[in-house]
Amino acid sequence: MTTQNAASTFRQVERLVHGKATSDGAGVRLTRVLTQDLQRRLDPFLMLDAFRNENPDDYIGGFPDHPHRGFETITYMLAGRMRHHDSAGNHGLLGPGSAQWMVAGSGLIHSELPEQESGLMEGFQLWLNLPAVDKMIAPNYRDIPATAIPEYSAANGVHVRVIAGESQGVAGAVQRPVTEPLYLDIHLPAGSRFEQAIPAGHNAFAYVYRGRAEIGGTTVDDRQMAIFANDGAAGVSFAAAEDSRLILVAGRPLNEAIAQYGPFVMNTAEQIEQTLRDYRDGKFEAAVVQAL
Repeated sequence: MTTQNAASTFRQVERLVHGKATSDGAGVRLTRVLTQDLQRRLDPFLMLDAFRNENPDDYIGGFPDHPHRGFETITYMLAGRMRHHDSAGNHGLLGPGSAQWMVAGSGLIHSELPEQESGLMEGFQLWLNLPAVDKMIAPNYRDIPATAIPEYSAANGVHVRVIAGESQGVAGAVQRPVTEPLYLDIHLPAGSRFEQAIPAGHNAFAYVYRGRAEIGGTTVDDRQMAIFANDGAAGVSFAAAEDSRLILVAGRPLNEAIAQYGPFVMNTAEQIEQTLRDYRDGKFEAAVVQAL
């Protein structure tokens, strides 16, 4: 791990967020951690949903056909199996430890349906905004099997999976220009510490999904998000008194206007109105989705 000389070099926690229990799709129970009121604060990220359900009644309906335009979705599975399909005929299966990175761009229709009738379904879906100049690019996506996500272990037992960005010289499965997202899945054994450099101008947050972690001197419990202060510090620090797991997400803000109407995220109300017309006219169904 990179050694920092003083605690002042690490960002502090600005606030803790508990998230809101809700349901989406065909009745899937989830926690909306990054809600719409935090979009400006955590620009370029628009939403984070966390789901952890063992009762199939809470996930079996999945997410039938629905549209998107103007942003990227990153689905990361911890447990369970989810089949996805899009309006261009592409399909794939997300299993434990795998991810899908989808650029909705100019628009497409897709579905995400469980391919199991029992057992644990757990994971995250993160929405990442696109810059105005890229909102109408052709849709594309990449299925990332678990074996294709780079990972490393440190001498103290900390294990890190690098979904996007870079950590300790290990490049992630995905690199995105402009927003430069960092997305890490970090496993902290009891008594361990971990440090990660983050550019001072990037917004960042962590979400603990197992155990309890000390983050920037603040205790963060299971199913809590810590928003890091933009205090000019060059990195973040984690410590765990018990076995803990969390995701760390950071990115360069776009500082652009956000106009959202459900699954559509543009820059102006007029663009949203055009999006609704395009959807009604069936233009999303004609989308050709390319590989990312």
